[in-house]
Amino acid sequence: MKIRGVLLDLSGVLYMADQVIPGSPEALARLRAAGLPLRFLSNMTRYPAEHVRRHLAELGYEIAAAELFTPPRAVRGWLEAENRRCSLLVHPRLEPEFSGLVADEADVLVVGDAAETFTYARLNAAFRRLMQGAELVAMGDNRYFREPEGLSLDIGPFVHALEYASGQTARVLGKPAADFFHLAVADMGLEPGEVLMVGDDVESDVLGAVRAGLQGTLVRTGKYRPSDEDRLAGTDAWVADDLAAVVDRLLQK
Repeated sequence: MKIRGVLLDLSGVLYMADQVIPGSPEALARLRAAGLPLRFLSNMTRYPAEHVRRHLAELGYEIAAAELFTPPRAVRGWLEAENRRCSLLVHPRLEPEFSGLVADEADVLVVGDAAETFTYARLNAAFRRLMQGAELVAMGDNRYFREPEGLSLDIGPFVHALEYASGQTARVLGKPAADFFHLAVADMGLEPGEVLMVGDDVESDVLGAVRAGLQGTLVRTGKYRPSDEDRLAGTDAWVADDLAAVVDRLLQK
């Protein structure tokens, strides 16, 4: 099926930490010039969306607020639509994103990447909230991500610990959940099969997208490891050296 829109992961595809991945700015400019609608999907839950956009702007990427899809945006939308109230196990920087939705008698526990604030006391308090009947909602399920000093634990291990302890299965509103991909696809007015997801995370980006009915491409940048492409066997997903190589292939078609 012809590709009519593209979803792009951020970290590992456009940049790493404070460094632009070579060739990515030019590749992104070529996609825009070709008229393909773009949306940017990030599982970043340590910072608010505006911080992400400012960081991108500092690196030379101008992305409109409406083009950026983040788990906090998805979770807040779900909470409002369901008229639910929450307690939070998130990084303190992210708490303002849920202004007006936090309550003492919350029936939802929202978990994000709390980084160094994932203390035993906070995890145990979250566990107790779940045992009192709150629903577990996670802003992602990633195992790890890459920082300048190496790979670091992401949200997934902490979510799975809470699932194991409480007996619940988390409602995931971030990659690799199908609803998260479909939200961005619908915003472009397209069908899932018409959209390509480009990412460096074989599970959350590529396989998550493929399971949601999208097309997928894994780039050999960011957190990519040589064994990752073996996991794409049996799918139509393909592998490219970087975003520039992805754009070369798309525009040749």
